[in-house]
Amino acid sequence: MDWGILANNWRLLLSGLRVTIEISACAYVLAFALGTVIATLRVAPNRVLQAVGTAYVEFIRNVPLLVQIFFFYFGLPSIGIRFTAFQCGFLGLGIYTAAFIAETIRGGILSVHRGQMEAALASGMSYAKAMRLVILPQAFRAVIPALGNQTLNLIKNSSLVSTIAVYDILHSADTISSQTFAYFTSYTGAALLYLCLTLPSAYAINRLERRMKTAAVQVV
Repeated sequence: MDWGILANNWRLLLSGLRVTIEISACAYVLAFALGTVIATLRVAPNRVLQAVGTAYVEFIRNVPLLVQIFFFYFGLPSIGIRFTAFQCGFLGLGIYTAAFIAETIRGGILSVHRGQMEAALASGMSYAKAMRLVILPQAFRAVIPALGNQTLNLIKNSSLVSTIAVYDILHSADTISSQTFAYFTSYTGAALLYLCLTLPSAYAINRLERRMKTAAVQVV
């Protein structure tokens, strides 16, 4: 394996790494915000809102991510709606991941004792305010490990945006391999760059989880 090929193309690889970080960050912000909204709809005391949240989750998570990315990149332009490749990538990735985050957060909400909501409502809070200030903070703490898994999945799934010419890590590796025919070296380099993202993320998530557990013990 000729590591010199990676050394000679380090600028290309770093450019791909930067794009992967950017698109993953944008997609996660969208996924977390949208997932939180959908999760609250799923547990809302209104059947119509529950139906909207359920329909979103069941539809989005049962359609392949690649199909959704292609829908934004190839489908929408046919009806006059156009986004850049980067925008199509993070929209598809964010909307898809939001369905899984919604279910994760919903599980956290259901784990909070019912009396917490009742007490908040009895104190004069509206349902929305009680959910925002009382229930969701507790739910987030309960689902940190699961949210961490979704973060790692999102980073790995971001490799699919290379199919619509987003110049991420995988696209950089494709370019290098097509120029040098060093496929093993190129994709090994891509795998190592993904590990450079996922391993520190996993470590940070584990540290956050331990810190939250320690804080909870101290409160008790």
